[in-house]
Amino acid sequence: MNADRREQVRSNALYLRDVRPVDPDEIAEYVEGRPHPAVVRQLLREEAFSLGLVERDDGTFEPVSEEPIQSDFRGVESFPEEYGRKLEDLLVAEFGAGWPDDESGEKLRETIRGLKEDYFAQNPVEYDYGVALGYAVYHLPDYYAVVQYVLAELAERGLLPRKLRVLDVGAGVGGPALGLHDFLPDDALVEYHAVEPGDTADVLAAMLEETRLNFHATVHRETAEAFESEGEYDLVLFANVLNELDDPEAVVRKYLDFLAPDGSLVAIAPADKNASTGLREIERSVADRTTVYSPTLRLWPGEEPSDRGWSFDVKPDLDVPAFQRRLDEGARLDDEDGADGNRPGGDGEFVNVDVQFSHVVLRTDGARRREFTADLARSAKMAKMERHVTERVSLVAVKLSRSLSEGETRNDVFKVGDGSERVGHFAVLTNETSLNRALRDAEYGSLLSFEDALVLWNEDEGAYNLVVDEKTVVDRL
Repeated sequence: MNADRREQVRSNALYLRDVRPVDPDEIAEYVEGRPHPAVVRQLLREEAFSLGLVERDDGTFEPVSEEPIQSDFRGVESFPEEYGRKLEDLLVAEFGAGWPDDESGEKLRETIRGLKEDYFAQNPVEYDYGVALGYAVYHLPDYYAVVQYVLAELAERGLLPRKLRVLDVGAGVGGPALGLHDFLPDDALVEYHAVEPGDTADVLAAMLEETRLNFHATVHRETAEAFESEGEYDLVLFANVLNELDDPEAVVRKYLDFLAPDGSLVAIAPADKNASTGLREIERSVADRTTVYSPTLRLWPGEEPSDRGWSFDVKPDLDVPAFQRRLDEGARLDDEDGADGNRPGGDGEFVNVDVQFSHVVLRTDGARRREFTADLARSAKMAKMERHVTERVSLVAVKLSRSLSEGETRNDVFKVGDGSERVGHFAVLTNETSLNRALRDAEYGSLLSFEDALVLWNEDEGAYNLVVDEKTVVDRL
């Protein structure tokens, strides 16, 4: 359709959107040459985001709601079967129907072993198509889940508009994209842009075929460093990619220029020490341009933390996807009696259902998940905690871990922070009561107040212990 007819479609749609549902059959009557309604419908799909129109099940279009997304998110239990089937279609096309078995299965298992070894050795990985498929088998489910837990933090404050422009940098094989898609309601209008070079983009593009009509996806086959944006984005996402870049701080600074004034930059990293502390270093390196929305809030004006910063969240495990179970079981098919000492059907080496992650949400408008400013008249500051050793103090802090203790007889230990800490601070629950139970029960990222916590220096760990006992009161703020 030429430019004049395209503009005629647009102008008629803009008029009708405020009157009644936009019907391609009706608009075709008013366009020069009376194009087929199917041609008009396709043009409306292409222009849907700029026109602010969502397509309905009956083939007509209506204006997207101006109400922000309000989520009733309750967690993720499993990776959707339809996405699992799509991945298996790709595996069958590449390796044949017996992809989990014999030579093809062993090749995939060796690929996954190599990916894990290279990751922990911090070696660069070259992603050809076979490696990308192996990566998808192992990581699609957990990445799908993680992004939804992070997005829920924005949705609870109404910070995700229904008309949403997204830039997914280093989009990988599509786990975060699919998680984003399923987190958003059906009436959301999404312009999704993925930046992903090489063969990995082929897997990503195939998985994006499963998304709905109002999720308008474009894949840019470029590196994060080379990509240049057109326009601004409501959400810029870095999911498990910053730890693979040569200069992640420079990349984050570049993409902050692409962020809308009221948008959010979300960075997610694996929970291991190297990736997690690396994420905190990046978070702190851009403090001159951003505010931490969550989880590591700065509670004291003008203060920035300088401790090691290893902090991550843990959510319930997912159900084991069928494709992971099949690949894992294929490793033991030649030994049905388990003669090698492992149970028949695999030992879980190729099952990955843990949902553990580090993350940060950055904004440039000053918004924070918990709007709170500490006061020296009421709270001890962690940057000055050496003044209070062996004393009982009141303070405010963010809970930044699950219990870190091991063994049933040990006291529960939780990492906490207030954004001023120079070394680690850990709340040690030595005697749980109804007045301090909030320390155990609060979710990761919760803001807590402590009254009469005993401050001790832990020489072995080089950290402060905040002892929470029968005299201590802990409340959620």
